[in-house]
Amino acid sequence: MTLILNLESSTQVCSVSLSKNGQLVDYIESNEGQNHARLLSVFADQLIQRNKLDFNQLQAVAISKGPGSYTGLRIGVSLAKGICYANQIPLIAISPLQAMSDHVSFNLEKYAIQPHAQLRLCPMIDARRMEVYTAMYDLQNQELESVSAKIVDADTFASQLDQHPIVFFGNGASKCQPVIDHPNAIFISNLETSAQFMCSLAQKAFDNNHFEDVAYFEPFYLKDFIAGIPKKNMLKS
Repeated sequence: MTLILNLESSTQVCSVSLSKNGQLVDYIESNEGQNHARLLSVFADQLIQRNKLDFNQLQAVAISKGPGSYTGLRIGVSLAKGICYANQIPLIAISPLQAMSDHVSFNLEKYAIQPHAQLRLCPMIDARRMEVYTAMYDLQNQELESVSAKIVDADTFASQLDQHPIVFFGNGASKCQPVIDHPNAIFISNLETSAQFMCSLAQKAFDNNHFEDVAYFEPFYLKDFIAGIPKKNMLKS
């Protein structure tokens, strides 16, 4: 039996799930905003306790590796490393984009999407203004286009949409929907990152011994963190 704790903190969603042999057992999450520092470790403790487990019974911890929120990713990785160090268990890193794509690929009927050999899956995480972090996957959840930051306008996916239908989803898709006006564009509403979607990918990584170096692992930020610049120089006399 393989028990894995999954932590998702790459967006405004704070989410923790427990999986057994790749299947979701239980989860707790909140999408009330950037409360990860306050909630993530509490959710992990609550999830373990209500399933009558101890952290030392886990076989691994899976973390959302990014891209996404700089602060959220650091909080998630710090918690995951602490649990792994304390219990001498491996760390697994999962792309939040691929995790969403994995969920959609197994739930086309739920979202009223007709399977199509050329169907493409395009998860999106909101960045700034009309920018998103995105990638492209096929129905087997194989990466067709690597993760990148795109500024979306009417032409961004036009050539691809001319060739095949694309399903857009994630918290970045809603802001792009008004500008992606194409008959082959399909949008799933209200689908966001979640630790629920990490279970099968985490199990595959575990089965293939695809682990991260707990000491040196860093999140995949994609873009450098840019701190805000104060409007006034408070040191100026």
